[in-house]
Amino acid sequence: MFPTILVVDDEATILQSLSGILSDEGFEVLTASNGYEALKLIDAESPDLVLLDIWMPGIDGIETLQEIKRTNPFLQVIIISGHGTIETAVKATKLGAYDFIEKPLSIEKVVVVINNALNFRQLEEENRFLRKKTLEKHSISGSSPPIQALKKQIAVAAPTEAWILITGENGTGKELVARTIHQMSHRADKPLIDVNCAAIPDELIESELFGHEKGAFTGATSRKRGKFEVANGGTIFLDEIGDMSLKTQAKILRILQEQNFERVGGTRTLTVDVRVIAASNKDLEKEIEKGTFREDLYYRLNVIPIEVPPLRNRTEDIPLLAEIFLKEFSEEEHCHLKAMTPQAIEQLKSYHWPGNVRELKNLVERLAIMTESETIGEDDIPPPYKSKDVTIPEAEIFDADSLKEAKKEFEKMYILQKLSENRNNISQTAESIGVERSHLHKKIKSFGIRL
Repeated sequence: MFPTILVVDDEATILQSLSGILSDEGFEVLTASNGYEALKLIDAESPDLVLLDIWMPGIDGIETLQEIKRTNPFLQVIIISGHGTIETAVKATKLGAYDFIEKPLSIEKVVVVINNALNFRQLEEENRFLRKKTLEKHSISGSSPPIQALKKQIAVAAPTEAWILITGENGTGKELVARTIHQMSHRADKPLIDVNCAAIPDELIESELFGHEKGAFTGATSRKRGKFEVANGGTIFLDEIGDMSLKTQAKILRILQEQNFERVGGTRTLTVDVRVIAASNKDLEKEIEKGTFREDLYYRLNVIPIEVPPLRNRTEDIPLLAEIFLKEFSEEEHCHLKAMTPQAIEQLKSYHWPGNVRELKNLVERLAIMTESETIGEDDIPPPYKSKDVTIPEAEIFDADSLKEAKKEFEKMYILQKLSENRNNISQTAESIGVERSHLHKKIKSFGIRL
């Protein structure tokens, strides 16, 4: 079944030319010359995507876009305009448009953007379907700008054969991103093989990845197929790749370059066709500087980099995530569904979440169990999740003689406040203000702060 594209434009030549081109590309095409016709066709035909002109008689493109998003929030809309401005593009994007293309139209660009938008819609549908299953399924739920940007990256990268390096803190959902990319790829009907590089002992990792022959070492009582062999035709996900030893990294690099290997204790060369997705919670460029990660392996893996945002950078998603976790808990435990007050939500949004979505899920489950009433309020939020109103003592108000001195005093008070918010935990404080732990230590020492 071919996707259906609705083209909305008051210029007959545009409708005619786009209809012909998109039909040749394999799409079913509907056309409308104004916003009213478009809204009727959307109700009657349920197209997969809309190409919408801005300047039209009657209701213009922006008003039509608003109405589409009100009644069909998941329908992808691409704006086209011959009089585009940055302000119009920004407004359309904020209202939910997938992209903005200026006339005269580049046919190649139109087709690429349409395919990307359709992939993005598929990702949205997959995410809605899987949303209530496990923690990982929730990690990219939400509509905050960082999550929308992440979903767009996934939608563009997934259908390609390019290798991908996913970075992000623990608990952000790197595994879900990898699984979603695989599900949206041309290899979706083939295996996705997960390798936790941090969990396999260094002396066993070759056997795990490449397999072994019977008698290759003590305990090898039979032949074993390795992860790469099992993943042939599909995708191999190398999770926490930064925890591999340099020795194993060298062997991985050779396999990635040649796509062939021998089992441990074997002599026969095996050839595989795998797509590689790697992930790490470490800054691999810093690991390269320290000499613990190979630079050539990094550049081999880092064809398309995707960074999963930490929860503290997408706090707009916390209300939705909390609601999902509460509902999930009530379904699993067969108990009454509890709700969280807006004040309690605000408390959660003010926390810095070093454990990310995983930490949020654990807290919500704890609150669902320990709160006696059916409503979880602000007073039920325990420390350190409850923010403190920090006030600067009068003695700390300074009267600096120079701008340099004022900056120094402000920096000292800022660090004191952040240390207080993080209960004097230096690692959490450094993370919350975006500096290295060693740098914060030096500042604390230079300011004479006593913990």
